[in-house]
Amino acid sequence: QVQLVESGGGLVQAGGSLRLSCAASGRTFSPYTMAWFRQAPGKDREFVARITWSAGYTAYANSVRGRFTISRDNAKSTVSLQMNDLKPEDTAVYYCAAANSQTVFTAQGNYDYWGQGTQVTVSS
Repeated sequence: QVQLVESGGGLVQAGGSLRLSCAASGRTFSPYTMAWFRQAPGKDREFVARITWSAGYTAYANSVRGRFTISRDNAKSTVSLQMNDLKPEDTAVYYCAAANSQTVFTAQGNYDYWGQGTQVTVSS
């Protein structure tokens, strides 16, 4: 069984930066893709960014493109999300997810493993 543990959330002022990390543990970890989703209060969970584990192909939600960068370290089984120029609307619980097969990466139902989430709060 794979476990994903997020870290790095916190409180930051608008315009600031945070870096989230997700560490995977368990059996040999080799997913097809890793992703970050987020869920703001009263809203559905939404796709933020993804990266394919082998080739490192990335994709982003329109709302974060140009401000967020997803990366991975295969040797350490970690994926990170560098978030710059944060805005109050980025406030949410951020979740790390892993999918074992090629899939529609924006759909949360296609992911096999999830972390517990980390809170990001951006003050105006």
